[in-house]
Amino acid sequence: MKEEQIVKQVIDQMEKNETTFSKYATKSNEAIRLKEEKRDIRLNFARDADRILHTLTYTRYIDKTQVYSDITNDHISKRMTHVQFVSKASRTIARALGLNEDLCEAISLGHDVGHTPFGHNGEYILSDISKKVLSKSFAHNLNSVRVLKELENSGKGCNLTLQVLDGIMCHNGELVMSKYAPVKKDINIFLEEYNKCMQDENNIKKLRPMTLEGCVVRISDIIGYIGKDIEDAQELGKIDTKQIPENITRELGTTNAEIMNNIIMDIIKNSFNKPYIEMSREIFNAVVDLKKFNMENIYKKSATEEQLKLYKKIFNNLYDVYLEALKNKNYKNDIYLFLNNMCNEYKNNTQTEQIVIDFISGMTDRYIELQYNKYIKNKH
Repeated sequence: MKEEQIVKQVIDQMEKNETTFSKYATKSNEAIRLKEEKRDIRLNFARDADRILHTLTYTRYIDKTQVYSDITNDHISKRMTHVQFVSKASRTIARALGLNEDLCEAISLGHDVGHTPFGHNGEYILSDISKKVLSKSFAHNLNSVRVLKELENSGKGCNLTLQVLDGIMCHNGELVMSKYAPVKKDINIFLEEYNKCMQDENNIKKLRPMTLEGCVVRISDIIGYIGKDIEDAQELGKIDTKQIPENITRELGTTNAEIMNNIIMDIIKNSFNKPYIEMSREIFNAVVDLKKFNMENIYKKSATEEQLKLYKKIFNNLYDVYLEALKNKNYKNDIYLFLNNMCNEYKNNTQTEQIVIDFISGMTDRYIELQYNKYIKNKH
């Protein structure tokens, strides 16, 4: 049998598997790629997942903060751990509901590549800088889209499908809802939403995914952190699970495994063969209460005032150093390690201030601290 015949049979077999999907699932042949390209043996969304796995930003998950920064305990989660939990939860739900696992996996793997060093604390600091110098917001979900659409592959992007980029933009698990229903979109609507959110981050709260798989990842983002953050806090002696109110533990349990399993099973039972993703009222209320508990006992206490002041100093001082280096063409500065790897289109069409923000936002916790020591701390 000739190679092209084998390839065709393999593709036909893969596409045949999708005939068992729910009528609400997103089929691979519905994928909208921003630039047309020759297909290979993989289905569209599986190809996107592979492309994300091969990015440099995916590799850097390994040293990006989940909740706690500057922790020497190797059992405490980094961003990589969270992404894997989200991927696993979303694929489990998708398989049970007859949805597209490949699409869920691609969105999950890429949803947080836009996170800054020092997690959400770094995100807020960089957003303040971005508003001041570019008059636009910085948010990790929007930056994840930017990274995969415009920065990876030396500024050429990954040419991911619209459904994956939209799921990433709309993933924010900080915004919990009892019911998630997709809304129809095309490329123009997606870009309009993206630009509106850039101008005003409050528009992020209005975002809804265009696929049911995107809805699955959005709730899986919550599933992927709400219990694991408790285990990390307990490991560090920050909380005791006995502090969690009984009305929460009764519905969700106390361990990460119990919490994940109870939420996942509830979603499957309440969403089976339906055009939306829904939690029962009891589980939804428990999730909302647990998020509030985590906010007060974990997230607000994840960094000291001294640490926050240091993070702000690191971001702002390095921003000034890099901006000055670009304006004065100081090619010895490390920002040129980033810029020299980018294509001419990026170099010629990107505002200087944006280049600095792109460079800083992609750093790991360890690297930004090394840069601070090199350019600021050790200079005094």
